[in-house]
Amino acid sequence: MSEFDIWVYQPAAGYQQGNDLIGYKVEATDGAIGKVSKHSEEVGASYLVVDTGVWIFGKHVLLPAGTIKLIDAAGETVHVDRTKDQIKDAPEFDEMKHTGNPSYLEQFARYYRQPHM
Repeated sequence: MSEFDIWVYQPAAGYQQGNDLIGYKVEATDGAIGKVSKHSEEVGASYLVVDTGVWIFGKHVLLPAGTIKLIDAAGETVHVDRTKDQIKDAPEFDEMKHTGNPSYLEQFARYYRQPHM
């Protein structure tokens, strides 16, 4: 098991329970990737879904809470600890597959637990 839970916000990220992050800009380590279109605060399975817009042809990507390094509420920006390419290469989020399938998130956990940086 990794030294931190990929589905839990890191303490230094500045996440406040109940804050609505939908519409926040999302910044990878090397630039903007899109905006938050969905936000889950589910205990043990917190994540964001990011609409990448035209950047990678409207793909929706899921970012586990553990990938978030800083939330700037004043600037409405979420900073993540992955590069644009790492996010682009992540499995695509499919709302229909996610609904009612508890094991669906495991593919994202495997992908994001890989060494990064």
